[in-house]
Amino acid sequence: MPLKKKSPDFVLFLTVMTLLSLGVIMVFSASEYSTLITYNDSFYFFKRQAVWALLGLIAMFVMMNYDYWRLKNHIWTLLIVAFILLILVLIPGIGREVNGARRWIALGPLTFAPAELAKLSVIIFVAYGLSRQKERVRQFSKGVLPYLTVMTLAAGLIMLQPDLGTTLSLAGIVFAMIFAAGASMAHLGSIAAAGLAAVVFAIVMEPYRMKRFLAFLDPWADPQGAGFHIIQGLYAIGSGGLFGLGLGQSRQKFLYLPESHTDSIFAIIGEELGFIGASLVIMLFILFVWRGLKIAVSSQDPFASLLATGVTAWIGVQAIINIGVMTGSLPFTGIPLPFISSGGTSLLFTMAGVGILLNISRYTAAR
Repeated sequence: MPLKKKSPDFVLFLTVMTLLSLGVIMVFSASEYSTLITYNDSFYFFKRQAVWALLGLIAMFVMMNYDYWRLKNHIWTLLIVAFILLILVLIPGIGREVNGARRWIALGPLTFAPAELAKLSVIIFVAYGLSRQKERVRQFSKGVLPYLTVMTLAAGLIMLQPDLGTTLSLAGIVFAMIFAAGASMAHLGSIAAAGLAAVVFAIVMEPYRMKRFLAFLDPWADPQGAGFHIIQGLYAIGSGGLFGLGLGQSRQKFLYLPESHTDSIFAIIGEELGFIGASLVIMLFILFVWRGLKIAVSSQDPFASLLATGVTAWIGVQAIINIGVMTGSLPFTGIPLPFISSGGTSLLFTMAGVGILLNISRYTAAR
């Protein structure tokens, strides 16, 4: 058990605060026109994002001061609650359906996405389990399979929503944690191959996913259909040039680019802030991953090290997928950009994860 607290990692804290502040500003800029048309209020999503950012900050400070090793006492509770909610969200009348996906549970005027709680719960569960395996982690059936099974069950329920982006994110997180725990390269290669096969199967079996994949290869083959979102995103990023059109000056937000304030917000950043602004955002995520991995490596507690790896992979993998999709580097799938995209549950749990990471940084051997 850690004996002496230090101050939390200031560079990590400053990085997160910068991304969070930029997110609130960009959500307003990207949504002001669409919300004026839909809700007669240009500040509709800005106000919601500001409230969730405040709640996220509270969650971050709470978890930053709630000693991380106490999370071991709540592992099964968190995991069971997460699985129950993942099942409930699939039930008509409980789960809220939007654009053909049932990913949210309505809580009055607010909505809750169980997949976000599931990600954090699985990270804590896998970190605790793998930290106890030690050398047995190189034995697939005893050291790795139990945690892959839990991840697969969670991923299967998330796929039923359906939500391929979150499923890929969760799989990437757990894979990074298993790698950090010291699993053999042969086992990692087999897991990666099985995962790739599962993704291919998921794409082939769903016509709309197949259309998205073909649109990724050639979006201009169907510019008004499957390729529309990709093309509009590339138009936004390309028109920004080096310095951008200026904050608030996006043209694509005038109902051209779908989901401009959520999954597509990086394209608006590229359009308004240009190559320099978009590169700054990417550099901030790289800085976050560097500090997160430094905390993981510096921790002398195996549970803390794997927990830090999981939280860092969570943010890093999700950012890679979102930015990769919006730049046409990856096939299209909807997933928010951490700290920046509009989305209450995602922001709340992401900030809670950051709080855990900052908490761990208070007990590391070096900075």
